[in-house]
Amino acid sequence: MKVLFVCSGNSKAFDITPFIKEQGESLREEGVDVDYYPVKGKGLWGYIKAGFRLRKLLKERCYDLIHAHFTYSGWSAVIGAGRRIPVVLSLMGTDANGEYKANGKPAFSSRISSFLTWLIQPFVKAIISKSPNIESSVYLKQKSFIIPNGVNLQKFKPAPRATDTENTWQHRKAKILFLGNKNKPGKNFPLVQAAIERLGDIDIELVCPYPVAHHDIPRYLNEADVLVFPSFVEGSPNVIKEAMACNCPIVSTDVGDVRWVIGQTAGCYIASFDPEDFATKIRMAIQFSREHGRTNGRQQIINLGLDAETVAKRIMAVYNQPHLIYEEAI
Repeated sequence: MKVLFVCSGNSKAFDITPFIKEQGESLREEGVDVDYYPVKGKGLWGYIKAGFRLRKLLKERCYDLIHAHFTYSGWSAVIGAGRRIPVVLSLMGTDANGEYKANGKPAFSSRISSFLTWLIQPFVKAIISKSPNIESSVYLKQKSFIIPNGVNLQKFKPAPRATDTENTWQHRKAKILFLGNKNKPGKNFPLVQAAIERLGDIDIELVCPYPVAHHDIPRYLNEADVLVFPSFVEGSPNVIKEAMACNCPIVSTDVGDVRWVIGQTAGCYIASFDPEDFATKIRMAIQFSREHGRTNGRQQIINLGLDAETVAKRIMAVYNQPHLIYEEAI
């Protein structure tokens, strides 16, 4: 099977978003021939123009299907494919639910993405949502599949911490890791700041390395005592699964599928948006880290089938739905 991934190519840091690239590579491991078409050009008009460029490309190259990631890329794929090639669309979160402001409400400007997500559904053959709250935006349920992104367990795995060999808990700070963009309102960094202010009796080092190369994230997760994740809204956040795979303790707001992912894993906590409660959960996570070191989150990821290999097989099952895909591809 030959599949073309259509996705944004507008980042200065990488040509293909790392979790999309990893999904493509996991499919290659399962025998799928995956190519990438990174869309250059921002805004709706940029993606429309990219669709017409893609149409020219598809006259020269043959694919069994196109897998588009995010709604705007979906429109590029639909324009490029016409009626000749079936399109599978992956919804990621902000395309369906919108971008959130500092007050925890969706920005008015992002409603166009939600509308376009509603509008595109008749034109694609299958829709993959990363979590149930994203899937709620899909009204054509016969096309709908809920499949979170998988995590590469070869890349994200527990590793000895330098802090464990160089210092003891009595001689070092508790390392709190925030991997999001502090300036993006939806990531809700002020909640972390407010919570840490309430932990004045604990010596804390707050680590905020964004932007950070994806290949460096395992090192940060393995060095951290606690990952904090205060977002207002998410779908199926990759960093939570990556932290679980590294057995890193977690404090997160109850967003997307986080509660399901962490389950009953000791050392991982769901907190409210109240700074006092968030601070209490950080305190509990630090205490767990002091007493137990690491969690058993990696086993939870395996139990839930969220490893990249298992997720790739689930995506292939979508590709192989005859009434959705191949009847028009043949």
